[in-house]
Amino acid sequence: MTDLSDTICAPATVPGTGAISIVRVSGPDALHIADSVVTLGSGKKISDSKGYSLHRGTVSDGYDFLDDVLVSVFRAPHSYTGEDGVEISCHASSYIVQRLLQLLIAQGARMAEPGEFTRRAFTAGKLDLAEAEAVADLIASENAAAHRIAVHQLRGGYSDEMRQMRQRLVEIASLMELELDFSEEEVEFADRVELRRLITELSAHIGRLTASFRLGNAIRNGVPVTIAGAVNSGKSTLLNALLGEDRAIVSDIAGTTRDTVEDCLNIGGTLFRFIDTAGIRETGEEIERQGINRSFSKISGADIVLCVVDPGTGPQEMKDSVRTVLAHCSLQEQKLVILVNKTDLEGAEGMVRFMRSFAAEIDPAIVTLGISAKYGKGLDQLRETLLKLQESRIPAAQTTLVSNARHYEALLHAGEALGRLQDALERRIPTDLAAQDIREASWWIGSVTGEITPDDILSTIFERFCIGK
Repeated sequence: MTDLSDTICAPATVPGTGAISIVRVSGPDALHIADSVVTLGSGKKISDSKGYSLHRGTVSDGYDFLDDVLVSVFRAPHSYTGEDGVEISCHASSYIVQRLLQLLIAQGARMAEPGEFTRRAFTAGKLDLAEAEAVADLIASENAAAHRIAVHQLRGGYSDEMRQMRQRLVEIASLMELELDFSEEEVEFADRVELRRLITELSAHIGRLTASFRLGNAIRNGVPVTIAGAVNSGKSTLLNALLGEDRAIVSDIAGTTRDTVEDCLNIGGTLFRFIDTAGIRETGEEIERQGINRSFSKISGADIVLCVVDPGTGPQEMKDSVRTVLAHCSLQEQKLVILVNKTDLEGAEGMVRFMRSFAAEIDPAIVTLGISAKYGKGLDQLRETLLKLQESRIPAAQTTLVSNARHYEALLHAGEALGRLQDALERRIPTDLAAQDIREASWWIGSVTGEITPDDILSTIFERFCIGK
C-alpha cells in the first residue's frame, strides 16, 4: 500500500449506464481539494461546512462548465475512514467522472488503490479486520443467506466471539508466564483443573466454527449440487432445463459428457452451483474413465447430490446406480435426492413409487421425485425441494458461520495449538513449553480480527477489494 496519510480519490460507483456516479475523496486535505474543484451555489466553502451536510455546486473544467453536482461532507473522526472526506455526486458520464478525477488529482489528491478506503477505516479503528472483510462480502453477496452472514460479521457478532476467546486465552497465558518467574518455587498460579476445562470448552467452540466452514463457504460461493447417474439418464438435459439454456451438450450417444460442466442459479434467494458430471459406467476408454473419477470426486464434495435414474433401464439397474452414488457420499453430511427421470414414458410413475420405497429402506431422509427433464415436468417441485433442503441446514440468524478461508485456516491452527496444549497438560509438560502453545492459539485467533496481523497479509486482503471501497 502507498502512504495512508495521502488524500485519495476514486469512483465509488460502477462505470456504465446510469443516472448518477459518485466520486469519493478522503484524507487530511480532502475538504480543501474539493474547494478547489467545486464551487458551491451558496458562495460558501466546503471546508467551512459542517459534517453530514449536503450542498449543491458546480464543477468547471478551466473556464468551461463541466457539471452540476451534489457534495456530501464528512468530518473526522465521524466518517467511514475516520478522516475528512467528501462524496461528489455527478451525472454518470464516463467523461465527467474521469475529468473530475483529473481535476482532483491536479489539486493534490491521488487515485486510491483497491480497498484503500476500507483499509483506512481499519487503521482508524472504525472496523476490525473481520468486519472490514465483511464489507467486501456484503458487496459480493448474491443471495439472502450470504447477505445474512456478511451482515452478522459486519455488525461485530463474529468479532466479539473471537475477542472473547482470545481474552480468556490471554488471561491464562499471563498466569502461566507468571509461573515462569517463580519457577524455582514451583508455584502454580493457573489452576490446572480449571485450565483443562477452559481448553476443552474453547476447543469445542473452535471445532464448531471450523465445522461450519463447509456450509458458510457454500452459502458464499454457491451451494454445490452434483448431478450424477448412469450414462444417458438425462443429467445434461436436466442441467439445461434448470438453467433455461443449452449449457451442456445433449446426445443419444452414451458417454457424451467427459468432464464436469458447472453453472450457478439463484433459487428463492439462495445461490446453487450445479455440476453436471460424466455418466457412470464400466469403461476401458482412458479419457472417459478419468471423467468418471472426477464424477466420484464431485459427488463426495457436493452438499446436495441429485442421482438421476432412467426407468427404462429396469429396477435393478436403477438400484445399482443409486448404490454406486451412495458409495461416494455421506448421508450424515450430504443430502441425496433420487430423480426418476423420463416420467413422460409409459410405466414411469410406477418406477417412482418403487424407488421411493427402495430409498426409504436405506434412509428416510432421502427424497425421491419423478421428473421429465425433457418436458420440464416436476422441475418446480425439484427447485422447492432444493431450497427446503438447504434452508434446513442453515442455523438461526445469530449463529456464527465461518465463510472466509483465511479465518478457517487461522481457526484450524488455533485448534491444533489447543490440542497440543491439552496433551501437554496431560503429560505434565513444563510450563514454559505449554505456554508457547497457548500463545500460538491466541496469536491465530487474534489474526482473524486483525489484533495481530502482518502488513503483507493486510495488503493481500485489501488488494481484493474494488477501487473506491
